[in-house]
Amino acid sequence: MKKTEKKVFRWELLAFIIAILLVALIQITNPAEVIMSRMESLEYAGVFLVMFLSSATIILPVPGLAGVFIAGAFLNPILVGIAGGFGSALGELSGYFAGYGGKIVIGRSRRRTYKNIQRWMRRNGFITIFISAALPNPFFDIAGIAAGTLDYPLWKFLFACLAGKILKCIALAYLGRSLV
Repeated sequence: MKKTEKKVFRWELLAFIIAILLVALIQITNPAEVIMSRMESLEYAGVFLVMFLSSATIILPVPGLAGVFIAGAFLNPILVGIAGGFGSALGELSGYFAGYGGKIVIGRSRRRTYKNIQRWMRRNGFITIFISAALPNPFFDIAGIAAGTLDYPLWKFLFACLAGKILKCIALAYLGRSLV
């Protein structure tokens, strides 16, 4: 390994460790739970914050969609979906940037799920991101990391993610409205 590659690798490793520590801190303090308890007073800003915080965690699940479901019962479902979609899409940038910054480490991954998503990203990145964002699944973080690793354009990633997340949040908000 060249001297510059070692230096880059060390910085990427440090960034990765800091990201893990931040995610652990978020999990320990659990701000999403505090925000959800005050959802009625925070309204759409609360939906945005809950979805942002729940999406900013990488791999570790935080139940932000429950906030969208609950808020849909007493707020306008379309506005809840838009607020939740924006919060979630912006929070998902953490996975994208983790992939972008950790190309050396992540690019060597031998995991089958990651390799499949990476192959789908190469073939049709926009559709892969959109469908992964629109469906409630735990693999979207992997798609975001793969997008960052492959240098997928940030604006395309954000647009596809935003469209899918808004669609999913609107559907969940309407489901919350219909069940209450």
